Amino acid sequence: EEDVMDYLDKPDPQTFIAHHGIKGQKWGVRRFQNADGSLTKAGKERYNEQNSSDSSDNHENQKFHLTEKQKKYCKTVAIATGAALVAYAGFKLADSGELNRLCEKAKELAAEHGYTFVHPFDDLEVATGQGSIAMEIVKELPTVDMILVPVGGGGLSTGVSTLAKMLNPKIKVIGVEPAGANCLQESLKAGHPVTLKGVNTIADGTAVKTPGETIFPYLQENLDDIITIEDDELIVAFLDILENHKMLVENSGLLTVAALKHLKPEGKKVVSILSGGNMDIITLASVVQNGLIQRSRIFTVSVLLPDVPGQLNKVSKVIADVQGNVIKLEHNQFVSVNRNSSVELTITMEAFGHDHKKKIIDALRAAGFKPKERTTRGVYQ
Repeated sequence: EEDVMDYLDKPDPQTFIAHHGIKGQKWGVRRFQNADGSLTKAGKERYNEQNSSDSSDNHENQKFHLTEKQKKYCKTVAIATGAALVAYAGFKLADSGELNRLCEKAKELAAEHGYTFVHPFDDLEVATGQGSIAMEIVKELPTVDMILVPVGGGGLSTGVSTLAKMLNPKIKVIGVEPAGANCLQESLKAGHPVTLKGVNTIADGTAVKTPGETIFPYLQENLDDIITIEDDELIVAFLDILENHKMLVENSGLLTVAALKHLKPEGKKVVSILSGGNMDIITLASVVQNGLIQRSRIFTVSVLLPDVPGQLNKVSKVIADVQGNVIKLEHNQFVSVNRNSSVELTITMEAFGHDHKKKIIDALRAAGFKPKERTTRGVYQ
């Protein structure tokens, strides 16, 4: 990293990168194969001049980090709308906007200045580099039955599925994409690349409207199926991986984990590719909170109480006796015109899960408090 920071501080020629989804990772262990494929070929043509690229996540930028450590290029970054705003050392923000527009801007600059344009996914050399993941999988698990691969524009899934089928045609390769950005699923149905009207998903690294046209025939031939995942499924998968396996995986990378619940993998050797850990802190906090709520680790109920001393103590004792933990209280005296008759107490608390939540609610009901479930909002505010 010191070497990278050292070269970034030096005055070098500018390179335009239309870049979507930067989340602050300056260094990584995957995607450098892309450079060995696409940029090595480009180097035979114009790489000794400059390069231009756009990207739907930060891996394309990491590719340039490694290559430009040697070649000393890349000083300008464009970030797609919705990506986390971060201070990316040594770079200046050139542009921001929707991915497709940035891609066109990158091509425009490439034509104007003689740069070599490298597409982040619709490029056979880039896909070839990404396909090395399949080689690693087969080397470590020669008897693999199924590989699940995240799908955005289709570059990763093209490389992995093509090489996997070459190594062993019996391996099933299933693409997994967000339900709110299912461009490949719709394209496979239509028999040609289709552009979605819009995308809406928390999996921003795979929020792509149109799959790659160049790589599409390879996807048609080598992908066995497509599974789509709702955002709520990603939230639960994120919490599982973070809490149980101590791994921070971005929402797009978790598509393949969430997809396991759509399959019956018992008795089969299934590999889920986790493709990245790019997540800003605000998104991280939001996903964790929503995951806890979905799993009944945090929930909210309200009860009506007479406005007399000692009622709060009675409610607290019922909750404590069944090991509930109160984390937030709201006392509303204006729920009724006659506050002496009843006031509303809204209680947000922690539980061990669905069964424990039910036990707490049942205990409150048995004590005569008539609890009503409420929507939990703003726990950590």
